[in-house]
Amino acid sequence: MFAVLLAMMGATMGTEGTIWTNALDARTSGISVPARQEYAVWVWATDAADTVSLAGHELAIPKDEKSGGQFTWRNAGKVPLDAGAAQVVIANPIAVAQFCITTNADLVPSNALGDQRVFDQPVTPGDTRADIDRGTNTLFFMTPFADRAEWESFADGLRRRFLVACGLWPMPERTPLNAKVYDDVVHDDYIVSKAYFEARPGLLVTGNLYRPVGDGPFPGVICPHGHWDTGRLEDGERGSVPGRCITLARMGMVVFSYDMVGYNDSCQFDKAWGHGGGIPDEARKAQALWGLHPFAVQLWSSVRALDFMETLPYVNAQQLACTGASGGGTQTFALNAVDPRVKVSAPVNMISHSMQGGCICENAPIIRFNACNMEVGALAAPRPMMMVSATGDWTRETQNFEYPAIHHIYEMYGAGDRVANVHVDAPHNYNQASREAVYRFFGKWILGQGEKYANFSEPPFTVEPREKLQNFPDSKPPAGYPDYATLVAQTIDQTRAKWDALLPQNAGGYEAFSAKARPALADIVTAELPCAKQVRAKAVSTSKEEGYSVERVVLSADAAQAVPALIYRPADNKPTGVAVLVHGAGKAALSGLEKGGPGALVSALMAKGRVVMTLDPFLVGENLSTMKETKRRTTNFPDTFLPTDTAYRIQDTLAALLHARTLAPCGASIDLIGLGDAGIWALFAGALDAGVDKTIVDANGFAVNDDAAWVAGPYMPCIRGIGDVTTAAALYGSRELLVVGGNDAWSQAVRAYAAVSGRAPGDIVTAETPGPEALASAL
Repeated sequence: MFAVLLAMMGATMGTEGTIWTNALDARTSGISVPARQEYAVWVWATDAADTVSLAGHELAIPKDEKSGGQFTWRNAGKVPLDAGAAQVVIANPIAVAQFCITTNADLVPSNALGDQRVFDQPVTPGDTRADIDRGTNTLFFMTPFADRAEWESFADGLRRRFLVACGLWPMPERTPLNAKVYDDVVHDDYIVSKAYFEARPGLLVTGNLYRPVGDGPFPGVICPHGHWDTGRLEDGERGSVPGRCITLARMGMVVFSYDMVGYNDSCQFDKAWGHGGGIPDEARKAQALWGLHPFAVQLWSSVRALDFMETLPYVNAQQLACTGASGGGTQTFALNAVDPRVKVSAPVNMISHSMQGGCICENAPIIRFNACNMEVGALAAPRPMMMVSATGDWTRETQNFEYPAIHHIYEMYGAGDRVANVHVDAPHNYNQASREAVYRFFGKWILGQGEKYANFSEPPFTVEPREKLQNFPDSKPPAGYPDYATLVAQTIDQTRAKWDALLPQNAGGYEAFSAKARPALADIVTAELPCAKQVRAKAVSTSKEEGYSVERVVLSADAAQAVPALIYRPADNKPTGVAVLVHGAGKAALSGLEKGGPGALVSALMAKGRVVMTLDPFLVGENLSTMKETKRRTTNFPDTFLPTDTAYRIQDTLAALLHARTLAPCGASIDLIGLGDAGIWALFAGALDAGVDKTIVDANGFAVNDDAAWVAGPYMPCIRGIGDVTTAAALYGSRELLVVGGNDAWSQAVRAYAAVSGRAPGDIVTAETPGPEALASAL
């Protein structure tokens, strides 16, 4: 085992009783020592430092006349300490950056610092990702696209990301709808019925069906509602969902108006679950691991609503449309994004550059990493779409901002006349003026009677009493239908079974599996693999030591990323390959903590002729301030707009692997070792980068089948919904993968990799974690 004990933001201890800890952790948690004895106290400080107290022993921090105001290491003397945590009090906290407490009389901390850090002062490398403010109320700009080909490449990826986010990649089985249309109320010019069907076995989608009198076939329109107080039954001045449906039916269209999760007859999921609150954050994250969340349930319900319409004998399945306002507008353009059967659409009061949706049901994980609702809305192109906006809400600038941006995409198809905007002087609404704009647009593009409906006005209507519209007046589904907990468990089981069925059974199935799995994993991580030349390496310093040299660099593939890394080169400079090492506690854990220099694993790899790179990924090691807390900016719906810490750390590992290609001759081996918590990061990075020759993954006791462990540790929404470590292992194909410290929980991943690689399970996983020499020999 490695001779280090390290916590992510805590102390590092060497084998002979040496503890390294930053000043922040010392102040907040004290310094823990392993045994009662006398320790030398070294302090990384400036001349402004005065005294420090350890366990009540006050020590004066000496001045350094040669420091020039810089941080330097100062020996503050010796103190007797009892085993356990010693309280630390620093007289001038801003003048002290780090402590080294040791029983090693030969240790000089300044000699060890250059193998722990890129910078010789307690500064961070300038990574700004933790400060990114990106959320539902951010002001967005439309991504510029040079031509249609560039747009379509982007659009394909965005559509896939929506599907991955919602557990719909690939699409689930279209199980029987078991639809019921009943209790018809017949009028002279339309019929309204109660209706429901099953989106998944036992999962009810509830609503009303409005249809013209006659046999049809008629065009079909599905109507998701927004966050009206009474949902699909709302009938007021700002919006009448039944009034809209009655009028569309009178015009000659079949309309299905259905409940959002938790509204009216949709009583299997609690309304709070679907629209905020309801369950603890940890439980919601555990469901999101599987792509299960309100947005996903509603999107799949909308897809199945189209299926339902196609089964009706009086509906023309080639003429399907969708319209809704506010949250229903979000559902409209989300459905447009993933289902080409929607031929015409009208999202009302929703496509905005300044507000992306205020409810959890509009903010699925990962969907807006690189887009806002303008790009999503543009996915309708070149199909006809009406954008209705209002002066009194977040669509107030649509005429000048959102509409021109989306119109530009339509013009790439020569279809500029197929997108329109009507701007209504009103607060947030789907009022009569807005409805009439949609009637006229649908009259033209669905009914093909543009002249007839050019000046169409909504005739008076009478909405049926609530009891004539509601399926379950007692707010309970029919007997035998599952409850919330059962539906959640069933959905997870179905998602797991879907991905298990995709796993390749042999090498022959690898390519088809990879084509599905690797893009999905890249979507979750937000990983794009640029060429190695796009990863810039800013040199900070270089030093030559006996038998090797070390370069200190900061890697970046974009303006926000800054990854501090150390590059060790054997003295003969004739590398046989490059080994990238990433440790959950940072590159300091891979250094020689007692005497300085590289640690045992780095030294063993250099002895084999390898160039070795160690790095600190996002919010690890040198990326953390030693004196004040470093944390990410809080935003609303963070999983929707920004990668998680784990995803960023995988991105940083990928950047290091790409730069590694420039450090050795073409064709030299590029290998990856992930230790501690970084074992999981390395597993996914190696799965994404097919140029990695061999990867060694430290299982680190991680319970891969425990949702709570994923939430508390390497959390990434949707990752379990695409097979997590099993999919990652299978993506290695014929490349070499070794899991050390594995347990039975890794058995499925081992079997999946064995199937595609042809290797025996005993050659894939070890129960113990080998020492440095054995790990180096494994490469």
